[in-house]
This record gives sequence, C-alpha cells and structure tokens, in this order.
Amino acid sequence: MSVPNGFISLPSLSQGSDRDLSIESTLGELPLYNFLVKPICLGVDIARIFEKHPLLPGAILVEQGQFAGMISRRRLLEYLIRPHRLELFLHKPLHILYKYAHSEVLILPDSTPILTATQQALRRSPEFLAEPVVVQVGESEYRLLDVQDLNVVSWQIRGIEAQVRYERTQAQMIQSEKMASLGRLVDGVAHEILDPVGFIWGNLTYVSTYTENLIELLSTYETYLPQIPEEIAALKEDIEFDFVQQDLPRSISSIRAGAERLKKLVMSLQNFCHIDDVYPKPADLHACLDSIVLLLKSRVNSEIEIIRNYGHLPPVQCYAGQLNQVFMNILTNAIDALINQAVVQQFTQDFQGTLPPNIQEKPRIEITTEVCSHKASQTGISDSRWVSIRIADNGPGMSPEVQQQILESFSVEKRSAKETSLSVSYQIVTAKHGGKLRMRSRSVCRLGDSLSVCPEDYSRSGCPESGSPQGYATPSNSSREPKPGIGTEFEILLPLV
Repeated sequence: MSVPNGFISLPSLSQGSDRDLSIESTLGELPLYNFLVKPICLGVDIARIFEKHPLLPGAILVEQGQFAGMISRRRLLEYLIRPHRLELFLHKPLHILYKYAHSEVLILPDSTPILTATQQALRRSPEFLAEPVVVQVGESEYRLLDVQDLNVVSWQIRGIEAQVRYERTQAQMIQSEKMASLGRLVDGVAHEILDPVGFIWGNLTYVSTYTENLIELLSTYETYLPQIPEEIAALKEDIEFDFVQQDLPRSISSIRAGAERLKKLVMSLQNFCHIDDVYPKPADLHACLDSIVLLLKSRVNSEIEIIRNYGHLPPVQCYAGQLNQVFMNILTNAIDALINQAVVQQFTQDFQGTLPPNIQEKPRIEITTEVCSHKASQTGISDSRWVSIRIADNGPGMSPEVQQQILESFSVEKRSAKETSLSVSYQIVTAKHGGKLRMRSRSVCRLGDSLSVCPEDYSRSGCPESGSPQGYATPSNSSREPKPGIGTEFEILLPLV
C-alpha cells in the first residue's frame, strides 16, 4: 500500500458490485473511498482536499507502506475549529494532529456481511458512532466506508429481508392450505375406496362358502351318478373342470389377500392424511410406523430390507398426523441413502460376480422401539420415562459437512431461510411434543439438549441425556479414525406423561 503522488493520493470511489443487494451481501460489494496520505503531510493540505470533496469521509494514514491509522473529516474539523487550533495544527505535519485527534478505528475485512458490520458499528462508544469504517481489501489494502452509507444500505437490506420473509410466509400459508386441501381430498377418496373394498371383503366369505357348497354338491352327484352323459363329460373337458375345482379356492384366496392389502393401504393413506385435533390424543406408534412403511413399499424394492424390532409401547399422547410426517421424512431419507448403495451392489455383482468387502451387507433399515428412562443429573434418581423410536440404516453415513448443514438447518435463522424435511421434523418433535431428536453418524460426537451426533461405537445403556451417566459410554480409544459405511441413525424421544 503506497501513496503514488508524493505525500497525498488522489481521492477515488470504487464502483462496487453491480448485482442487487441481498441478505448475504458483504462490504466488498459497496462503493468504497480510497484516500491515502502520509503522516508527514500538512494539515492544511488535507483540509483543502476535504473542501474539494465534501463526501469524502476521512483519510487513511500510510507509513512505510503499512496502515498507520485513520483520521475522519469530522474529527479533523472538530479540532481545527477550536480556539488557537489553526495556529497549532493547520500548518503542522498530520501526525501531530493525529496524536490529539486519535479515535477508535473499526477495521473489518471486505468479506464481512453488511448486516454484521452494521451491528459492530453500532456497538462502538457513542462519541465514535459517526466515524467511518475502515474496510480491509485483501492483505494490505484499506478503504473507507461512510457509516451513513452503511446504515442506508443496511436499512435497504432489512427491507428486502422483511419482504422476502413476508413472501415466504405467504407462500408457506398457501402451501399449507394446499396440503390441507389435498389431505382432505385424499381422505375423502380413501373413504370412497373403502366402501367398495368393504363390499368385496364382506362378500368374499359368502362366495367362498357358496363355492365350497357347489363343489361338494357336484362331488355328491358324481358319487351317485358315476355314468354321466357324453354331453356333460364333453363340457367338463372343455371347461377343464378338474383344474377349475382345484384353482377356484386359490383364486378366491388371492382376491381376499388383494382386498386385505388394498384395505390396509387405503387405511394407511387415510391415517397419514389425518388432520390432528387441537389437543394430542393417545396413538399406537407401531401402527403409525407400519402404515408409513406400507406407503413407502413401492420405493422399498427387494434389495432393501426393513427390520422391525418393536418393544412394548403404551399408547402415547401425541399428534399422530404430525408424527407420521416425521416418520415419513426420516424413512424417505434412509431409503434415498440406500437406493444408490443397492444399485452399486447389483451392478457390481452382475459384472464382477462378487461384492467388495466394504459392501457385503445387504442394504437394510432397522426400526427399534422401546420405553427407557434417564436419571436426573443431580439426584441420580429416575424421574421420567421416554418412548424411543430409532430408525437406522447401514448406508454410507454422512460426512461432517452434511452433519453441520443439518445442525444449522435446525436453528431459527436457517429454518426460516429454507425449511428442509429434517428441520420440519425437528420442529415437530421438539416444539410440538417436547421431545428430542438425536442423530448419530460416523465418529463425530456433539451432545446437546435436543440433538446428538455420537460415535457409532458408543454403547447404549439407557435413554441418552447430555451429561448424564446413563447415556453413551466414552469409547476406549477416542483417537481412532472414522470408519466408513457405518450408516446413520435417527432417534426420536417422546416423553410419557
């Protein structure tokens, strides 16, 4: 950083970025003043420059190519208009005035967001609030930003942010209304489907009984009339009576199985589209899980195995419709993670005949439910019970970057910016049900009140709680490298009241 023309450089103003401002805009996108002076120049020369350029907020002092400070127009004029200060400072080197007019300098890199810079500028002492901000461009270049310009731009961005938030809220309201209308529509269609299915299901018993009676009647006829006319014998041969007699019960059984499957599917769809009441009601979580698995069966092909390890759960006071959405979101993410793995396994087995050692296991999703309790950290007495629903897959796991993105999506700021399925699930579990949502993948451990990312080899000895001895035991060798392909596990904890 050098002064090209002797002691003082010519003031200039950069153009800034030509793109529209946004919430993520930084100081480097704003027009910045460039005015470098050496401390040995006279105060009268700086005053003349300020007189020619009324918008120039100050001057950056440079000594031996290094940043030596900043003196603002306001501070310079304040000292020069005082009695006898013209004689003392106007025709003296600038460093003499700078010793007396030295003020707090706020230096920020050009990558600082504008809103963050505004907050830091407002935290300064009251006598320094009007001082310009020094913006560091690169490693050794410095520019000036008028604090009034910063405030104006900040208010513009806040207006944009408010407008974006309003539009997003409106879009969410419209989407919520659409989903509610769609849910009511699907619920009505499911109800209409259940009626004919009920007719089929109710009459299958009579059809089966009638068929058995008719076959028994024909058998009795053949017993007492062994010699049948040729026309009847020809007809029996044409219609393949012996085959019909054997296959008809199987056909009726197939119709019964199809009707039962259709009935379960429609009921699952009806439960998923159920609109919750104002107050929570007792619900069978196993039935909720089974209905979601049935709805996702079209995506779970033969390559993906689902294992259910259900414990004994009492009815849980909850909003069943919203919990169904949580189960749907987590299971959908697990299926997405396993589909690519299943394709790779099938491709490798078809072309190589064998699978690599790291993908020998068949892709699977394991659902485990149980009732657990945890101890209070002070007394060590079990004071509450929780229902634990763990959904784990043996997929490739998640990288630390992906885990960090998930953690950030749970915050209020990130969730308002972009809602994801997991952030919505987190909101439903924690805010709506007073529960906890925990995630474990690879060898990253981060415990919190509502979220944990724990190592895969932590031993479970009860319901986990941050800081509680009845949580996850510390591994014997915590310096080990992460193991790939250990999968991901989500745990939903709901309090029992």
